[in-house]
Amino acid sequence: MIIVKNVTVYPVTSEPIVDGAVAWEDGKIIAVGKPDNLGPEVEAALSAGRATIVDGEGGVLMPGIIDAHSHLGVHEQGIGWEGADYNESTSPVTPDMRVIDGINPHEMGVQDALHGGVTAVCVVPGSANVIGGSAAVVHTRGNIVEEMLIADRVGMKVALGENPKRVYRAKDKAPSTRMATAALLREWLTKARDYETKKARAAEKGDFCETDLKLEALLPVIRGEIPLRAHAHRADDIVTAIRIAEEYGVRIVIEHCTEGHKIADFLAEKGVPAIVGPTMSSRSKVEVKDKSFATPGILDRAGVIVALTTDHPVVPIEQLPIVGALVMKAGMPEDRTLAALTINPARILGLDSRLGSIEAGKDADLVLWSGHPFDVRSRVCKVWISGEQAL
Repeated sequence: MIIVKNVTVYPVTSEPIVDGAVAWEDGKIIAVGKPDNLGPEVEAALSAGRATIVDGEGGVLMPGIIDAHSHLGVHEQGIGWEGADYNESTSPVTPDMRVIDGINPHEMGVQDALHGGVTAVCVVPGSANVIGGSAAVVHTRGNIVEEMLIADRVGMKVALGENPKRVYRAKDKAPSTRMATAALLREWLTKARDYETKKARAAEKGDFCETDLKLEALLPVIRGEIPLRAHAHRADDIVTAIRIAEEYGVRIVIEHCTEGHKIADFLAEKGVPAIVGPTMSSRSKVEVKDKSFATPGILDRAGVIVALTTDHPVVPIEQLPIVGALVMKAGMPEDRTLAALTINPARILGLDSRLGSIEAGKDADLVLWSGHPFDVRSRVCKVWISGEQAL
């Protein structure tokens, strides 16, 4: 058992505990509270001499930060085309692409993430294609992808707006307009729905049904098992994505949501979560001209579940806490901003029973900071992933 004492604990889902302590064993959190009131299991471990005490030296202990939208490991920095494995732009529809087949665990960004207190990321395909492939959630530690993997196929990446238009207009292929992007998305969701019916009828009759890997990859979307992860910056593209999701009765998460502040009440009414960012970057294209650090707070106040992202490598992943600080500076309360880096991304990814807060029974993904994570002077002192020290 490991016990960290002499820290201010930020559980996220409850009030901070000054002079607190956290105990864990076998990768799971056992107790959270005051050091003299951690319960009989911890007392027994202490009495038996099988507890290791870590002095937090007055620092801050918080859950590992989660970046819910990243290209970590599939878009490596500084090596050009060889490190670009996130867009299979030979076709606008590639739902059969699996991001885990492109992740390089040895990319430098993985280690950088630890220095920013980021312990888990959702790696998503790029946005060149209307349908880009499935996303996966990984820890920021491991020698092979299987060691890093928390959950595979957690969403199906789709893209609206400028990116697919730009890529395929240059190839004289569809889509070259927003209309064609929406039409292609509808076409393939319809094909997937029909394919499921065809498979069911063949099974009833004992007939053979030839497997279509693209349509197989879309079945979890049609069945409501995973959401569409819809790249959309402009307000009208966000609305189009939600319109299509409603037509097919499928779940959806908005990625980037740059103009979400313009339709915050609409997003709240629809119950659609938003992963906002990258805000700490330049206005690199028309779609992001209205980006603002105030957007997450506006969405949060409207009742939208909000997570923050670097969109690594657009913004280096280790700078995610700084993004949080700037969002807080723009008006989002501290506790809500911390939630947008921890429990909210966990909820969006369907992993909040394991990640995102310091609670008994959850995974011991923890970060010890020298001070508050939103203070630029604070440094990451130690990181534990699944209870084992990673930094």
